[in-house]
Amino acid sequence: MSVGTVRQVEIGVFGAVRALDAAGAPVTLGGPRQRAVLARLVAAHRRVVPVDVLVADLWEEPPRDPVGTVRTFVAALRRGLEPERAPRTPARVLVTEGPGYALRLPDDAVDVWRFAHTVEALGDAPPARMVAGLSEALSWWRGPAYAEAGDAPWAVAPRSRLTELRSLAVERLAAARIELGDTGAAVADLDAHVVEHPWREDAWHLLALALYRAGRQADALTVLRRARAMLRDHLGLEPGPRLSRLEQDVLRQAGYLDRTGDAARLWAQATAAYDSTVSDRVRLESTVGLMRDLAVTGGAGLDAAQRHRAAAVTAAEQLGDPILTARVIGAYDVPAVWPRADDPPRARSLVRSAERALAAIPDGPAALRCRLLATIAVESRGVDAGPRAERAAAEAERSAREMGDAPLLAYALNGVYMQSFARTGLAAERAVLGERLVVLGEEHGLVRTAVLGHLINLQSACATNDLTLADTQAQAADELSTRHDLPLVGVFTTWYRALRTAVTEPFDQARDAYLRAAELLPGSGMPGLADGLLPLALLGLHLQHHRSFRPEPGTEWGPAEPWIRPLLLAEAGDLAAARLALRGLPDPPRDPHAEALWCVLGRAALLVGDQDTIARAHTALLPAAAESAGAAGGLFTAGPVADYLAELEAARN
Repeated sequence: MSVGTVRQVEIGVFGAVRALDAAGAPVTLGGPRQRAVLARLVAAHRRVVPVDVLVADLWEEPPRDPVGTVRTFVAALRRGLEPERAPRTPARVLVTEGPGYALRLPDDAVDVWRFAHTVEALGDAPPARMVAGLSEALSWWRGPAYAEAGDAPWAVAPRSRLTELRSLAVERLAAARIELGDTGAAVADLDAHVVEHPWREDAWHLLALALYRAGRQADALTVLRRARAMLRDHLGLEPGPRLSRLEQDVLRQAGYLDRTGDAARLWAQATAAYDSTVSDRVRLESTVGLMRDLAVTGGAGLDAAQRHRAAAVTAAEQLGDPILTARVIGAYDVPAVWPRADDPPRARSLVRSAERALAAIPDGPAALRCRLLATIAVESRGVDAGPRAERAAAEAERSAREMGDAPLLAYALNGVYMQSFARTGLAAERAVLGERLVVLGEEHGLVRTAVLGHLINLQSACATNDLTLADTQAQAADELSTRHDLPLVGVFTTWYRALRTAVTEPFDQARDAYLRAAELLPGSGMPGLADGLLPLALLGLHLQHHRSFRPEPGTEWGPAEPWIRPLLLAEAGDLAAARLALRGLPDPPRDPHAEALWCVLGRAALLVGDQDTIARAHTALLPAAAESAGAAGGLFTAGPVADYLAELEAARN
């Protein structure tokens, strides 16, 4: 169970909405609309749903006092979900937060959360573990998710995601069973699956392979021909090259079809790579468009989108058409919030591809060159790209303004934001940029652009400790994300509220808030954000309260580790090792954590008397004297930079 959450009940929204108490007895949930409130909060996955959004989602024609009615529903649900709670004590399961309500339960207490977490967490697990895990997960499926909600707009997207995840689980389970030689069980599962989902070529491929491995070559051919007819008659499509090649390989009894283990996996990888390289131009461009929409779903969707985008770029380059390559690269204009790459090698590869395409089309279409420049600026985040990335961002913005292309300008400004961490203390400049993005998004109906602007404004307000403004920006971002199903936004706003707690509430309460926020990181699809964030936030909390920090053994600090190590060594009493760790240490990365890491370095230098590092930290932090250390990312704070500057100034020779 996750730290900082409670497990008093179990909630299910597969099929009919239900809840079971700690003893497994059913909880009374009231009528359809009261149950709909609970299901709506489940769909938000611990994010706050404002009361006005609940009203809009519950009624086409609201009653006379809809807000009062919602509060009545919530009160009744609380009595059922927390029967032991004393009167006038805060709720712990269905909580009031800001403008609305949220569920505070661990993933294993809600069936759809548990299902998604389990399927995604299995990743590339060994076949035996995959079979055990996916079999259990699929057993929780009592019916379509949010079935009681019908075609309510708020239920459509999460239901679709879960349905897709279930299809993937069925296919991954079948693949694992085939790997283990249990072809009979795989055939039984896939027979029903292809009837329900006839457009899923992977399912047909697996069914034919399972039949062939079971010694049923004729049945395997029949299935492949059935797939061809189904795709042609119902969708007007020919089978993809992988399915067509399997039919040929079955006919010639290709040797690899009988292999299991690593050989089969290597063959599958090789054929997938081959498919990508022979894809035609239209397929490549349409694939990137699909990846762009998939990315905003977060979690496995974001990771898959980034991987497939990189593969599409590689395939486009292999076709030798720089215009096509430029279109494939530039089509993925998904707003990027965090200035650190989730996969740095992949990001560097994309930048190199964009540079090659740019050099190959010196007189190419202005919009295409602008997209390549914006891509260079966006993907050069988290690395010392030097002035090139900054120049690319500035040139992309100038070009987009000249063309009057709003979506292109939004992408270019995203690149400008990624390059806005050249030094500390630039929160005010980013606030101007954030407001431009909000206005641009609102004027041109670019919802994701407006959300990006609100999140940049939120970060900037945190850096200057303007929590009133930050509250407004968080609420605006949450409302847009709720209405337009952008689940990753809730990761940032939940962490902001943890930061707010750290500024306004006692140490223990702040620590619990950070721990709760950290529950959203696994499976978010944002390792560039998540890697080392929780320990860094807890370190900042200890520094803010002037407490020594003793991390748990094996704590993973992520990219920040070199700049944290000297302080940990110094506080452990190993001053010689701390001095050695400080020697020759480069400046911290140019990202929202820079101010915090400079403060950490300064504190370590003070403990060991390293005058060079004291001077470096003092110089680096001076531009941020009015800001809060670490808060430029809107996620955590280590306290006022001015306090660290005063200590450093006092220690200088």
